Amino acid sequence: MKKALIVFISLFLIYWIATMVVPAKIEKKGNPVKNLPPYKVSAEAQALFNSFDFVADLHCDALLWGRNLTKKSDFGHVDFPRMQEGNVAMQVFTVVSKSPKGQNMEVNSSDATDNITLLNIAQGRPFSNWFSLMKRTLYQSAKLEEFSNDFDGKFIVIKSKEDVRQIAELRKTDKNIIGGLLGIEGGHALEGKIENLDKAYDAGVRLIGPSHFFDNELGGSAHGMSGEGLTDFGKAVVNRMNELNMVIDLAHASPKMFDDVLELSAKPVMVSHTGIRAVLNSPRNLSDDQIRRLAVKGGIIGIAFFDMAVGADELKGIVACMKRVKNLVGIEHVALGSDYDGNVGVPFDITGLPLIVEALMQDGFSNEEIKAIMGENVKRFLLENL
Repeated sequence: MKKALIVFISLFLIYWIATMVVPAKIEKKGNPVKNLPPYKVSAEAQALFNSFDFVADLHCDALLWGRNLTKKSDFGHVDFPRMQEGNVAMQVFTVVSKSPKGQNMEVNSSDATDNITLLNIAQGRPFSNWFSLMKRTLYQSAKLEEFSNDFDGKFIVIKSKEDVRQIAELRKTDKNIIGGLLGIEGGHALEGKIENLDKAYDAGVRLIGPSHFFDNELGGSAHGMSGEGLTDFGKAVVNRMNELNMVIDLAHASPKMFDDVLELSAKPVMVSHTGIRAVLNSPRNLSDDQIRRLAVKGGIIGIAFFDMAVGADELKGIVACMKRVKNLVGIEHVALGSDYDGNVGVPFDITGLPLIVEALMQDGFSNEEIKAIMGENVKRFLLENL
């Protein structure tokens, strides 16, 4: 009995130590930054960027990794201090609850081994998280609230258009005021239960992407196996999200689901982090026809920063994607959609956004167009639709 107790205590200590070390190693490997800060741009570009009141990015998965976002980190892409340092007013923080082993842009099975289960175990997260996607969602949602409470009143969790207005107003006198909107990446987190949508809303969630990298109860993924559109459950979720003024994000939707949502939703939708097929042909990216139809509905498109969305020369690809959308449907539909901390490599962390400003200036975008892209379009969209 004594020997068994010693073994148990030893194993527990090994596991506890592993939870302190392993998650950071996993994140460092999964979220590299190709060019480390500080970043240098022209005085003109920096001055223009500094003049912006509301810089916003539409996609970040930092809640997944377990870092304390109130502390500045020397790895990963986003935390609250770096948002302040980088003059970023608002970040969308999404909950990732499941990710298939061997995840790729082409075809993924919903039955594949789930990487997030193993990550939750390695992180020492509550036992309830190990086997429930909804529990994981509520846990990460609560973490954003916890971080907000621990950040000296400088971080506001956005739950309404009034919160957006408050952040914009407060930043006129204090640019250390920042905010975050909580989203879910993949409706599988709802576990097929419409009542879980209301639970997510009560937890602060205001944005949901119906699908992620695999098909689920709501319908098909752009990287799934079925190619199907919205199921009856998916239609019920879209209708309820409209009633709650929640934002629908079609970043990973199958073409059929994309069409079905545009037809069914009474409100504009967004694609939070994507590339453009005319720049890089990938099932991950939007066709010109999809861009036009989304714009007709008043939608907004966040351009991602990683190579599988925009090409090997990421900065050049980001600008090319933005230019394509601008030329097709107008500047008012373009936004930032980095996919920071999304298990991807990026050319710069959140303090490097002036590099985009300089690249846009060099490509002939006007100051007002750049201001719109860097956040004013997002602010307008949220004020109209939250």
